[in-house]
Amino acid sequence: MARFDRAIPPGGEGRIWLNVNTKGFKGNINKTARVYTNDPGNKIVRISLRAFVKVSILVSSRSVYLGGTAGNTIERVIAIRAQNPAPLSLKPVGFSLSDKVDYRIETLEKGRHYRIVFKNKCAEEGRYKGFLKLQTNYPDKPEITIRIAGNIRKR
Repeated sequence: MARFDRAIPPGGEGRIWLNVNTKGFKGNINKTARVYTNDPGNKIVRISLRAFVKVSILVSSRSVYLGGTAGNTIERVIAIRAQNPAPLSLKPVGFSLSDKVDYRIETLEKGRHYRIVFKNKCAEEGRYKGFLKLQTNYPDKPEITIRIAGNIRKR
């Protein structure tokens, strides 16, 4: 989203305000904007913005894929780490694949670092999709949703 001074006198100055929605971003980001002018020597000017987006909870992946052959053990792990000084708590509030997938939450460092281990328990071939929802105690990130997909093939 951009706002800017509409009229700038020759030789004068103007302002441009740019808003960047950082939702879904973490770490280093680079954004650019093009400014179109009536200056014959600089018809298009590029403005760059570099930032580091801090997140309160770092999740190694927002999705899990459990693919393999029937009868084999298929496991995947997602790490969750608190980035705020306040201790983090996780509470499962929704799970849509209890007939096909098992999961367990392991505490690696109390209030700071967790891992979620997903294990396929579906023996027959087929595909499935679902989710695990976790409630947190952080007001800026009250819920984490992890998407789960599986594809079990014949031996």
